[in-house]
Amino acid sequence: MPDPRPAAPRSKRGRLTRSADFERVFRKGRSYGNRHLVLHLFPRDDADEARDPRVGLSVSRRVGGSVERNLVKRLLREAMTEHVDRFRSVDLVLVARPDALAVAERDGLSGIAEVLRELVEKASPAVAAPDATS
Repeated sequence: MPDPRPAAPRSKRGRLTRSADFERVFRKGRSYGNRHLVLHLFPRDDADEARDPRVGLSVSRRVGGSVERNLVKRLLREAMTEHVDRFRSVDLVLVARPDALAVAERDGLSGIAEVLRELVEKASPAVAAPDATS
């Protein structure tokens, strides 16, 4: 059985960690949602420089206990690596809804990746990187 962990750990530099950053994305950003996830986007002030996006995750206790929440977070981080090149100079917050756990347990990474792909396609083309539209 192949190792489900990523080959190299992602740095914490590309993560949102401060409450103020999360609050700014929630209050001023745009959101796109479906039954399983909500994606909040907010362009960063340093938009003159093309920088990698910062990603934050929010998985509440409504999703499940700590084991289930950590499963959903691990799968979301891994699935997001596929889409990170589509965004530049934005802060993203992924909010897992309770139905995300059912997808994670039933379909694993492929299910979460499919749900996330739908949201990324729904997201505004204005924040997508110009070279990633092909």
